Amino acid sequence: MTPVRIKLNKNDTLFIKWDDDSESSLSLKYLRDECPCASCKGETILLRTYRPPKPQVNTPGRYKIKNIKSVGDYAIGITWEDGHNTGIYSWNYLQELDKGQDENKNQKYDPLL
Repeated sequence: MTPVRIKLNKNDTLFIKWDDDSESSLSLKYLRDECPCASCKGETILLRTYRPPKPQVNTPGRYKIKNIKSVGDYAIGITWEDGHNTGIYSWNYLQELDKGQDENKNQKYDPLL
């Protein structure tokens, strides 16, 4: 599925209308807390694993979006007001976040690390 409309709502959610007429409404807090970038979730390079420290959740602008840009035909990149901009949210990942949001489910990266 691909989005046909992405809109930032004033009530701190990102609204997505998909090409199959389904809709997603993701809270900005959950979206940021589940940022998929290496500095947020960690990474493994040449059998060495980097696990980032716990983020400071009281950073001003942490949960406010400054800009959204498309990344190819498969994702969006979000620039947050605190300057963070390295997370690429693929369409598949956004759909997974929509499924896990109600349970406040943390996305698992351990198998990749």
